[in-house]
Order: sequence, then structure tokens, then C-alpha cells
Amino acid sequence: MKRLTSALRRVHREERGITGLETAIILIAFVVVATIFAFVVLTTGIFSAERGKETVFAGLSKARGTMEVRGGIVASASGSPLAVNHIFFTVATTAGGESIPLDPGADTNRTVIAYRDSMVTDNDVDYSADDIVGDGDHLLEPGEVKLIDIDTSVIDPAPTLAANERFTLEVETPVGAVLDITRQLPAELAEVMQLH
Repeated sequence: MKRLTSALRRVHREERGITGLETAIILIAFVVVATIFAFVVLTTGIFSAERGKETVFAGLSKARGTMEVRGGIVASASGSPLAVNHIFFTVATTAGGESIPLDPGADTNRTVIAYRDSMVTDNDVDYSADDIVGDGDHLLEPGEVKLIDIDTSVIDPAPTLAANERFTLEVETPVGAVLDITRQLPAELAEVMQLH
């Protein structure tokens, strides 16, 4: 019996050692898994923060590259009967805006004006941009105001802008939002018309 008791004690002592070793292995496994999980969570958080920052900067860039109409839209007409031959409007950058290229002859990085009415669509209309307040270059910079002149005879095909005709101009800058200008001609044409 004494022999049996001493054998049981040995087995029981060995079980304690194995249990301690198993516990240490399990604890190490938990630490490794927790470390990997923490790394994944931190990496995902950093990646999300970077993507959020990129989105904010893209939004700011788009807002800063936007122009606005200053004043009214004016149409001039000539001939007999009167027909609209020019559309004028003034533009400036939005508050805190960045420079916007206004060179209709450029091949890249340029502002494009599209014309649409019930019969005509031209996605790249020739225009001129003259300084009202500015330094004479082809950039619309903060603090500058430029007069945009669209000769309707160069729109392809040429529109027949008659009384009560509605048209849309879309000014698309390289970075900013599209400026949509929709106006209707009055019931009776005059040589100079402020459009509403």
C-alpha cells in the first residue's frame, strides 16, 4: 500500500508539472494572439485615418478649385431680326480658392465650357477670358475677376437663340465643381439683355 501511495504521489506531482507547463503554453499562445490582434487593429486604424485624411484633402482641393459667377449673365443681339451673338458673364474664385486656368487654347489642364439648349449640344465651346481685375495671365487667381465672352456663332452647330429660348452653360474646371448656368431669354429680344 505504501508503494501504491508513493506511486500516486509521483503521478500527482508529475501532473502538476504538466499542468503548469500546459498553462504556460496556453498563456504564451494568448499573448501572441492578443499581440497579433492588436497589430491588426492598429494597422486598420492607421489605414482608415490615412484614407480619411486623403478624402478631406480631395474635398478641400475640389472646393478650392471652384469658381463662381459674379454679377449677371448678359446676352447681346444684333441683326434684323435680332439674334443673340454673344453671351457674357464674370467669374471669380470662391473664397479661399486656388488659381483656375482659363486658357481655351490649352491642350491639357484647362477649363471647358459646354453649351446646351433644346436643339444644340456643344461640349467644348470657344470662349475668351478678359481681365476686369487681374494681372493679364491665363489664370483666374484669388482676388481677380474675369469676363467670359462666348461668341454663339462659333458653337457647332450654331444655335438659334430666339425669344423665350432656354439654354445652359456648364463651366468645368480641371479640379473643382461644375458651374451650371441656366438662363432664359426674354419674350422680346433687345440689343443688350440681362438674363434671369
